[in-house]
Amino acid sequence: MNRKTLVLPALIGLLAPALAACGGSGSGDGDDPIAAGTTDRFTASKEVPAPFDPAYAYDAGSWNVLRQTLQTLMALPRGGGGEPEPEAAQKCGFTDTGNERYACTLRKDLKFADGKPLTAADVKFSIERVRDMKVTNPSGSAQLVSNVETIEVQGERGVVFHLKTPDATFPYKLATPTAGIVSPDHYRKGKLRDGFDLDGSGPYTVKQEVKNDQLVKAVFTKNPNYKGSFSPQNKKVELRTFASTTAMGKALEDGDIDLMTRTMSPEQIKQLDVNPGKNLDLVDMPGLEIRYLAFNTDAASVKDKAVRQAMAQVIDRGALVGKVYGSTADPLYSLVPTTITGHSNSFFNRYNDPSVKKAKELLAGAGIDTPVKLTLHYTTDHYGPATKKEFEVLSQQLNGSGLFDVKIKGDVWNTFRAAAQQGKYDVYGMGWFPDFPDADNFLAPFLAEDNFLSSPYRNRTINNELIPTSRREADRLSAAKSIERIQDIVAEDVPVLPLWQGKQYIAARDDITGVEWALNSSSNLQLWELARGVGD
Repeated sequence: MNRKTLVLPALIGLLAPALAACGGSGSGDGDDPIAAGTTDRFTASKEVPAPFDPAYAYDAGSWNVLRQTLQTLMALPRGGGGEPEPEAAQKCGFTDTGNERYACTLRKDLKFADGKPLTAADVKFSIERVRDMKVTNPSGSAQLVSNVETIEVQGERGVVFHLKTPDATFPYKLATPTAGIVSPDHYRKGKLRDGFDLDGSGPYTVKQEVKNDQLVKAVFTKNPNYKGSFSPQNKKVELRTFASTTAMGKALEDGDIDLMTRTMSPEQIKQLDVNPGKNLDLVDMPGLEIRYLAFNTDAASVKDKAVRQAMAQVIDRGALVGKVYGSTADPLYSLVPTTITGHSNSFFNRYNDPSVKKAKELLAGAGIDTPVKLTLHYTTDHYGPATKKEFEVLSQQLNGSGLFDVKIKGDVWNTFRAAAQQGKYDVYGMGWFPDFPDADNFLAPFLAEDNFLSSPYRNRTINNELIPTSRREADRLSAAKSIERIQDIVAEDVPVLPLWQGKQYIAARDDITGVEWALNSSSNLQLWELARGVGD
């Protein structure tokens, strides 16, 4: 087994010609499909009726299916860093100095996979459908396009977005699956498309294998009508879901799959790194995944911010990461990851090293009796098997202070997510894979009025002043002052409590090329990069 470590996105562009020469040869165009494994689970249920509808889907696993089949006007560069580039569009750009009017021209002769022409009217239909569905969709994805006031169609290929307020990050939002272009023939306004059916104009068409309302396999076949910026290196890829990391790892060892993506356990990663496996490569790369505790700030147990501050004062991120994740993660002291422009260690600056004494003073000063009784909720099947151990360590740290009486409780993702959005949990653990690599996307989704957590927390300074000010700045470095102030307010109020930032890994058989590009820095799965070459 060989280990490959990738460089940061800023350097990827410099290496692109060399990597393209040694990988992505297109030799995967044979009839033998490439099989990728994931522990992401996809269920159609009353709680999650439309897991693959772009007006509903808002998690990394579902988006990774949508990205293969839906086309967007813009797309992130190959490595994920840098500004978005035209995809279904031939060109796009702001036409005013205030970042409120954004115009795109579509590529010529675009078609949906079924052969129907794709026009500017379809773009308008798709974006408006998502925006106007927000009343019936609790997932929060609509906030990505909620700032669109009107959409103007100019002929078959021209579309102009008129925004309610300036937003320099809007091109990034047009690169997300929420802005995926769909046909009115398959999708209706005001109604979700239930189940797993999915149609678009992206690099692949998809056929699903479903058992007991769960997706067990998605087969992606190269779309002959696709016209865009990607160049699929294979004709067919299968995405197979596994109930556990152990089962996925065994499938790779047995040759049943060619690679495995999210989520590998820390133990698996360590084993693959230390103990060579036959004909396997472990690829690690920088990631922007974060984990955090979220609070229902209206709940009696955590309504007083002194309780939340005391938790921030007690929790030892370094010990947590060391005991559970080892070298696969790093402590995080802000919602904004360390590699994103505008990052500030606001929580460390405010609370410094863990201190039971300071936490006790915070609670005593607020007149709060101890121990504070809490239940920490986590999902058992969405972020990997280490999540339970993570919450065991968190409860040990909090209980060990003598200031808290903490219990933990796990639920499957569909139950967990619905309960969290309905305000049934006082404290719960969540992860975040960014919609796009900008500090705004690590702040606004958690803090805006239409936040995806359905959190009751509101801060007028953040929502009325700082977020709008930062979005006016096309130069994101110029937005850093506002972004840093937001992070300081979050550290003071603690509506969420950041814990750690993760790296990302892929394990693949050594005859699979393009693995270096299969995940970008935002954890976007790019199956079109994979091909079958010659192993060692």
